[in-house]
Amino acid sequence: MNPEYASARISVVMATYNGERFLQQQIDSILQQTLSPAELIIVDDCSNDGTLQILNDYAAKNPIVKIFSNEVNIGFVKNFEKGISLSTGNFIALSDQDDIWVADKLKTLFNGIGESLLIYSNSELVDEEGKSLHKKMSDIKNQIGFNSALMFVIGTWAPGHAFLFKRELAEKCIPFPSLVAHDFWLAFMATCYKPVKYLAAPLVLYRQHSSNTVSANTFAKSNKKHKPSRAEKEQRSRDRMQFLYETCPAERVEEKNVFKNICESYQNNSFRNRVLRFKTFFKYRDLILAYKNKSPLGRILFCVKMFFKIDS
Repeated sequence: MNPEYASARISVVMATYNGERFLQQQIDSILQQTLSPAELIIVDDCSNDGTLQILNDYAAKNPIVKIFSNEVNIGFVKNFEKGISLSTGNFIALSDQDDIWVADKLKTLFNGIGESLLIYSNSELVDEEGKSLHKKMSDIKNQIGFNSALMFVIGTWAPGHAFLFKRELAEKCIPFPSLVAHDFWLAFMATCYKPVKYLAAPLVLYRQHSSNTVSANTFAKSNKKHKPSRAEKEQRSRDRMQFLYETCPAERVEEKNVFKNICESYQNNSFRNRVLRFKTFFKYRDLILAYKNKSPLGRILFCVKMFFKIDS
């Protein structure tokens, strides 16, 4: 190995569930990286198709492929948590079961991470056959670097399939909470300590198909089985904001105080809380709305909206 990459012991962690259709192409793209991973940890979540047979075939031929099979289904968030806990590398990359990695993905992210705890890249959208849809993730989501915990107040779009992060971040994040997605949690915690870097180059071919657990249009495809009431949405927002306030490190004094004010303003829609909510969002609108890609006027109008309702 080139001495430049002697410290690059990278664990790739993949969570699988009934992924036989696209699995081989993704594993091949990982094993063919120009900077080879030290191990490929794959945790299968009780697949009932041919996934396990495919995985075992790869493990029999390649010693870096290590397969673990759950006795009960635990869901993809906990599956990634388990895989990360089983990994041994000082850097970790997460992998979906149905994407394709550009050959230089790991090398490019490793070269770019520097002092940051986490770096992520753009992705190119492809169809079920792996053909380009001539659209990047950045064309539909505002992907940016993160340097303030306040950039997570109303959400972000930093997808886990494009991550490379350091072991020390994993140690801060496990166990994963249930209130937020695993990639949101990792990016939020990383930003609480050091800026998260973003590379505009698409390093993942992000496959769009009908069985995606998460896709580029996930937020437009809500669960139709249960449409939460306004009260449920507001309570979810309260719980989430309280969680962010509690987990934001004490040394981030200003940001923690902002989270505290938002928590207070979310308790009810009294006039006092409406004013507090508007003033807080207005003062920090450029950070809170950074990933929304809104115009200056749009950011002001969003703050006005927050006077009348709790964000959900």
